[in-house]
Amino acid sequence: MKSLVPFVGLILVFLLSQTETKRGTAVSSQGKDCTQIKALSPNASSGVYVIQPHGVKAPFKVYCEMRADGGWMVFQRRSGGEVSFHRKWAAYKNGFGNLTHDHWLGLKKVFIVTKHKTKKWTMRVDLSDHNGATAFAEYKNFKLRNGKEHFKLHVGKYTGNAGDAIRGANGEVDQNGYGFSTIDRDNDGCSPCIFGDIAQRECTFTEGGGWWYSRCGSAGLNGDWHPTGDHIGWGSGLHWRTWKFHGVHSLKTSRMMIKSV
Repeated sequence: MKSLVPFVGLILVFLLSQTETKRGTAVSSQGKDCTQIKALSPNASSGVYVIQPHGVKAPFKVYCEMRADGGWMVFQRRSGGEVSFHRKWAAYKNGFGNLTHDHWLGLKKVFIVTKHKTKKWTMRVDLSDHNGATAFAEYKNFKLRNGKEHFKLHVGKYTGNAGDAIRGANGEVDQNGYGFSTIDRDNDGCSPCIFGDIAQRECTFTEGGGWWYSRCGSAGLNGDWHPTGDHIGWGSGLHWRTWKFHGVHSLKTSRMMIKSV
């Protein structure tokens, strides 16, 4: 019997080390969200982690930005033109890009993370322009509705120095409470309405990325990325018009992330 102990031990170690899913990916959860991971490991550094939100069977990878004020889950990052955000509904639902670089995590994952009723979420938007200036916007009580409701956006109280572009600038419409729209699915109250003709204040279909449009609006960070010197005057682009409105500036970088509170 004693001779079987080492053999049995090896079997147990092997079984415990295997977390294969049906897709063949070996992963193990490091926490329910980035906020919990930071709370359990205060010295944790920013990077890719595996989370398993409440009620979710299959864990998945996210990028956690570990700041002094907590662990934030990044769900959008723009810094250049290598990753195209000119994508259809399926891509925005499921996600695309590289977690350590430019990416969109996926509407479905963001909904899954934030749907649990015992937690409230704060969304932070970090922005920079082509002259090196930076700004941010934070929104309390961030959440998305489910896919049947087109992942409608809900944000609460705003703070920051970038302005509340989601609720509109210069008489533009409020995007809060609207569904997500892409080039192949219009959920924004006008048809079509992916980006706009800024001069005429009309919603016209051009090329660009998906967003929570409401007959266009002041915020839109998934449009075409424009380099320095070619970033002014575009109807499509990375816009946060409560901060950079004059000349229709397309921003250089954006980052959207959430944390539980």
